[in-house]
Amino acid sequence: GMAGAAAGGPLPLPFLLLPLLLPAASTEPELRFRPPAEAPVRLFTEPELARYDGHQEGQPIYLAVKGVVFDVTSGKEFYGKGAPYNALVGKDSTRGVAKMSLDPADLTHDTTGLTEEELKSLDDIFNNVYKAKYPIVGYTSRRILNEDGSPNLDFKPEDQPHFSIKDEF
Repeated sequence: GMAGAAAGGPLPLPFLLLPLLLPAASTEPELRFRPPAEAPVRLFTEPELARYDGHQEGQPIYLAVKGVVFDVTSGKEFYGKGAPYNALVGKDSTRGVAKMSLDPADLTHDTTGLTEEELKSLDDIFNNVYKAKYPIVGYTSRRILNEDGSPNLDFKPEDQPHFSIKDEF
């Protein structure tokens, strides 16, 4: 709310801090498995991604940020059914992550009109939380389309700046 900002105090960063409090041991070993680089990259349509929303027992939980789909199952205390950030999963929530907002209107890939500060925050969280902690399982199918909806024939996942999948996954 505005009260915190008006008081000049730093806004809480629940997105940044909460996942870092997870004990490393809570990562199930099979989540560290990573298919070989030549495995076909999975592209998720919106209805496909929506199935991984943490509401089905035993189903992985996926969250997309900047068109990259992460498996956040190991953080189910945050992202599972009834958990504080469950609203973010099963969709591309780029805008919500940038604004640290769970408002349904912000749970979208659309970054139009975000401030420079929000975009910087988005990159920080993308790199230091999601990329650092969770395996990448694919991309949203939107990534293979240009802004006008025409096919992006040059789409090569390995050319994406964030495709340097590190070994700590």
